[in-house]
Amino acid sequence: MKIIAMIPARYSASRFPGKLMKDLGGKTVILRTFEATLNTNLFDEVYVVTDSEIIQKNIADAGGNVIMSKTAHECGSDRIAEAVAFLDADIVINVQGDEPFIDKTSLSQLIEVFKEDVNKEIDLASLKVEITNQEDIENPNNVKVITDINNLAIYFSRSVIPFHRDKDISVKYYKHKGVYAFRKQALLDFYKTPMTPLEASEKIEAIRYQEIGKKIKMVETSVEAIGIDIPEDLEKAKKYLNL
Repeated sequence: MKIIAMIPARYSASRFPGKLMKDLGGKTVILRTFEATLNTNLFDEVYVVTDSEIIQKNIADAGGNVIMSKTAHECGSDRIAEAVAFLDADIVINVQGDEPFIDKTSLSQLIEVFKEDVNKEIDLASLKVEITNQEDIENPNNVKVITDINNLAIYFSRSVIPFHRDKDISVKYYKHKGVYAFRKQALLDFYKTPMTPLEASEKIEAIRYQEIGKKIKMVETSVEAIGIDIPEDLEKAKKYLNL
């Protein structure tokens, strides 16, 4: 089973333009993410996929594998699918370009899902982390996920799910972490399918996979990623790096 990592890297970002090229301890954010992914030794190959010549040069100058997108894309899955179409791979892991501190344990757990799936019934695997703070639960920027008893995703939403009607019943809430592991064919099927109605409503790409019948296995993790979404996050990352 050939396993590769793909790091989608878009230069433009509405909340923090050019964030992937910001300096983080003498290297760019995207280069640190690439090197951290490579250093996990989990993957046969690691690629950065970008629409930016600036990012392309940064990775290529460091000797890394980088693929330039041919068309504009709305989401990371589309960008990866275009790039992976002609690559030899069985499992593709999507690593977020703005998370330079890779959680190797969680990535290993995602890979293990497919190693254990001998009948090839699982199309994707992804991560969830329990949240208990009410503000986090109600925040629409935090995508919530509910699963069945086998940890297969039932639905993703920016709304509070499940609804806690009976206060005598204990309820747990989980935030979806946007790290995916795909079978290659699931990616290609996603790419050739236009945006689906519920996906368009929620603006959550995972829903498109569900709307076209893909099974998503959720893996619980206790590790919160250090993502860089706003300038303040970059300062936190710099402090973390100096620990």
